[in-house]
Amino acid sequence: MSAAPVSKDEKSRSSMMQDAGQKLKRARERLRLTLRDVEEASGRIAARHGNEEFGVPASRLSEIETKGIVPSVYRMYSLCAIYRLDLTEVLSWFGVSLSELVADADVIQLGRTHEVNFKAQKSDIQFPLNLDPGPDLRKTAYLSRLIQKWGRVPLMLFDKLDPKNYRYGFIGTEDWSMFPLIPPGSLVVVDDTQRRAAATGWNSEFDRPIYFVEHEHGYSCRWCMESGGHLILQAHPSSSCEPEVFKYPGEIEILGRVTQVAMTLGLTPPHRS
Repeated sequence: MSAAPVSKDEKSRSSMMQDAGQKLKRARERLRLTLRDVEEASGRIAARHGNEEFGVPASRLSEIETKGIVPSVYRMYSLCAIYRLDLTEVLSWFGVSLSELVADADVIQLGRTHEVNFKAQKSDIQFPLNLDPGPDLRKTAYLSRLIQKWGRVPLMLFDKLDPKNYRYGFIGTEDWSMFPLIPPGSLVVVDDTQRRAAATGWNSEFDRPIYFVEHEHGYSCRWCMESGGHLILQAHPSSSCEPEVFKYPGEIEILGRVTQVAMTLGLTPPHRS
């Protein structure tokens, strides 16, 4: 019986794995390390972490370098540590690009409001910075002509974004509690230095502070008011959502104040009886 033909995609993947193995081999040879040196060094890492999975036997390393074998996450960590390589870069050698992580998150639309825990790895992962000419974000611009590939989270639209000091939240596609100020599906920037609900200081609903909170049921993004040892989560009147009350502190935590929003316009809320 003849073997099944190998598809073009399978050939491409095999070639990628072999190329990745050769890059690891060149990294080892540049440091003049033998297979046995790497085995011994990885053994010390395994002992330090109390996990033998970090160990890379010389025979397995040879297969990784010459036969396109993909190392486990533990062994990849050890090899990066020993060769002084960036783990993100090595993952890209094996076809895993962390720059696509945010964009790939759109394969599922989550109905619940939740915190976004993607961390900024490098500036070019979350932001298409190399624009020539770059857009003036103070003016209206047709960005599709400037940027060929967008993820579903256009973080560069946030002015003066600092990914190290801010957190992000995603408003669930079924969360209408702050509509129309913050529609479902919006991405919000949360300043985690502002974690107490302000009682005064605004003149209208547009400048009243909105907070991103975590409680026993998940996350919410609403106006907040402290009263008698409780925190009242107030929804926008147009949303028809009821207020929620939690013991504070104890049952709820204010993660920070919403300072910026990226939203989709033109949404129509579902009919409510």
